[in-house]
Amino acid sequence: MDIICQNCRSKFKIPDDKIPAGRSASLPCPKCKKKIKLNPRGSAGSDIQANITSSDYDASDKPFDFIEEEGLTALVCESDSTVLKKIVNNLNLLEYHVTVSDSGRDALKKMRYHQYDLVVVDESFSSEGPDANMVLLYLERLNMTVRRKMFVVMISNKYRTMDQMMAFRYSVNIIVNTKNVDDIGKVIQRGLTDYEFFYGVFQETLKEVGRV
Repeated sequence: MDIICQNCRSKFKIPDDKIPAGRSASLPCPKCKKKIKLNPRGSAGSDIQANITSSDYDASDKPFDFIEEEGLTALVCESDSTVLKKIVNNLNLLEYHVTVSDSGRDALKKMRYHQYDLVVVDESFSSEGPDANMVLLYLERLNMTVRRKMFVVMISNKYRTMDQMMAFRYSVNIIVNTKNVDDIGKVIQRGLTDYEFFYGVFQETLKEVGRV
């Protein structure tokens, strides 16, 4: 499908199989980040055509796995297939639209074009440990305005679940030990409740002074 952003007039392409059939969807423009509404696949007007110069943006190779109706999105970075399956199953129960990354570079590419609500990353994903983990390093260096909108979970073999000191050390919201991965959904819900409690007033204050 050819898409044109009505805000910045950029043109890009999305594989048809990434667009939900029979229902409307939306996605942020990769250039200006404004929301673009998509008609259901196969409906009249689903292909948006225009006269565009050859220098226009072509995002046909960009990751659009997150496209769906309004909802929560999660990125999972886990190499262990058994652990990955448990994480994905739990997130599906929490009604997240889950995208699985197969490498650190792939994860960075996905995060570049979409701001996920939840990121779950193994401490040793595409690395020998958390100190060399490119996903964790990227998240640690994010602008705080962007980072506050994401909830980051680190899967660990070494640190205990809900270890707040180590979570602070690696700039994540919570840690889940692999021994507790069966209950990761409950742990995330608890962590989100605490996060919303502590940062709720702060976010409202920022809105009142026009900072967000």
